[in-house]
Amino acid sequence: MDAIVKNFPATGQTDSRPTREQAEEAVRVLLRWAGEDPQREGLLDTPKRVAAAYRELFSGYDLSAEEVLGRTFEEVSGYEDAVLVRDIPFYSHCEHHMLPISGRAHVAYLPNGRVLGLSKIARVVDIFGRRLQTQENLTAQIAAAIEETLKPRGVAVMVEAEHMCMAMRGVQKQGSTTLTTTFTGEYKGNAAEQARFLSLVRNR
Repeated sequence: MDAIVKNFPATGQTDSRPTREQAEEAVRVLLRWAGEDPQREGLLDTPKRVAAAYRELFSGYDLSAEEVLGRTFEEVSGYEDAVLVRDIPFYSHCEHHMLPISGRAHVAYLPNGRVLGLSKIARVVDIFGRRLQTQENLTAQIAAAIEETLKPRGVAVMVEAEHMCMAMRGVQKQGSTTLTTTFTGEYKGNAAEQARFLSLVRNR
C-alpha cells in the first residue's frame, strides 16, 4: 500500500502543465480529427469551455487528501464502534478512454481514539474521483488515505459505479455496474466485520 500512500498529495506537476491556450488548441485539433470545423459558430467557444470544464473535472490533481484529513477529533467518549458514511456520490473519468464514471462510495472505519469530521470522508472521495482513474485504484486510494492519516483499527471501502466506456462504446452494456471493495486492519482479517460492513451498506 506504500505506493498508493505516496499518491495522497496532488500528483499533477503544475510547472510542466501546458498553458490554457495550448489546451484550447488541443481541443480544436480533436474537433478537426472528429470531422468537425472548429470555426463554425456553434464551436467557436467550445475549446474555452472544454478547458474550463477539465480544470473542474480534474481538480483532484490540485488537492491533497493528506491535508483534508489532517484535522481529527479525540473527544469521542470512548466510542469504538464503526463509523460509516454511506452513499457518497462521485464522478470520475476512466484513465483508459477518458470517459465518465459515476457511482457511490461507502466508507467505514473503526476508530482508534480519534475520529474524522464526516464531510472529510466525502471530500477524500471527491479528491481521488476528480482524477483519471480505474475503479480498483480509486477504491484502494480512499482506504489508504484514511488508513495512513487516521491510523484507525481498520478501514472498509466499497465502490459501486457505472462506466461509460462500457455503456457508450465497446460492448455497449448500459446499466451494468462494477463493485469493488478494500479492507484494512481488523476488517481485512475478520470475516464477521466484513459481513457487518456489507450488511450496514445494503440494509436501509
